[in-house]
Amino acid sequence: MKLIAYFLPQFHQIDENDAWWGEGFTEWTNTRKNKPLYKRHVQPKEPLKDLYYNLMDASIRKWQADAARSHGIYGFCYYHYWFKGKRLLEKPFQSVLKSGEPDFPFCLSWANEPWTRKWDGGNNEILMPQDYGDENDWAEHFDELLTAFQDPRYIRVQNKPLFIIYRPGAIPRCEEMLRFWNQLAIRSGLEGIYFARTLGGFEIPPQSGFEASIEFEPHYTFAHGHNANLWSYISTKDGEHLVFDYDRVWEMILGRSPHRSGETIFPGAYVNWDNTPRIGARGQSCIGSTPEKFSYYLTKQMNRAASIYQSEFVFINAWNEWAEGTYLEPDKKHHFSYLEAVQKAVTRHEKYMEGNTKLSKKR
Repeated sequence: MKLIAYFLPQFHQIDENDAWWGEGFTEWTNTRKNKPLYKRHVQPKEPLKDLYYNLMDASIRKWQADAARSHGIYGFCYYHYWFKGKRLLEKPFQSVLKSGEPDFPFCLSWANEPWTRKWDGGNNEILMPQDYGDENDWAEHFDELLTAFQDPRYIRVQNKPLFIIYRPGAIPRCEEMLRFWNQLAIRSGLEGIYFARTLGGFEIPPQSGFEASIEFEPHYTFAHGHNANLWSYISTKDGEHLVFDYDRVWEMILGRSPHRSGETIFPGAYVNWDNTPRIGARGQSCIGSTPEKFSYYLTKQMNRAASIYQSEFVFINAWNEWAEGTYLEPDKKHHFSYLEAVQKAVTRHEKYMEGNTKLSKKR
């Protein structure tokens, strides 16, 4: 089983964020200034030893890969930002490509939402719009990706680089674009591209051209779980705040049938959730998460991935989403407990698989 953790690159300064949010803005800016909204609300989230890192530091990138590998994470899925020729937050990953370090598997997820002042990917107060263009723009985008696709560290499925698109329903000529990219990939010596779409907190229209779908949690369950018992409101001085129960969301995840018209599904997992550092009381936060629970639920999901989904992957949200409260990196409250929870889950899953293999042989 291969655990892949989503990786946010917004931990370094860029000119655009300086202009939009103030000089020196990074993901740490919102994380550090947050305050508790209610009695059990643990804020701010603080990295262990005050390691408010800069991803342009190669030693940090090595530390992250070493910590992930040693605790059972197979690879990172870096978010990729492309706006019709305009790149954002690309420098850390470009350094990974150019240096060849860290020697750790990776793939890319194109987070193809407009950037907005509300951090919601919507159509209001847009800071950076999305425009998908035509074949010339698609070719330019493919050329930007090709170096990554050709890297020996790039995660492959069926010998094709795995490329994830977050909001395919927003792309007007998506199927045509994927077909065009596959043609370019084959001309470039690849066997094609293994396209996967994200199943998240938005409408999921029927689409062709994708070989798999990925359950992005907890958003997929929020939007498609159909269970009002997940949610409750807490009154705060800033207004009503929406909270959800960690266990109930996980129970829905583990009770879901993966079958969607026979398509290949890669299941998801989540560590925790709290996006109040970004959007305050109008965000959502989670009650009830612990490292022990996460390890238990992750073990169950890995077992289901193998036995029900027939999937070699589980995608974890996330490695370092500090301003959304879902991260595996060590913090002052739990230290390395969430990473150790992953390690325990991997060990339990291996025993589960070993037991199933022995049972099958007996039969």
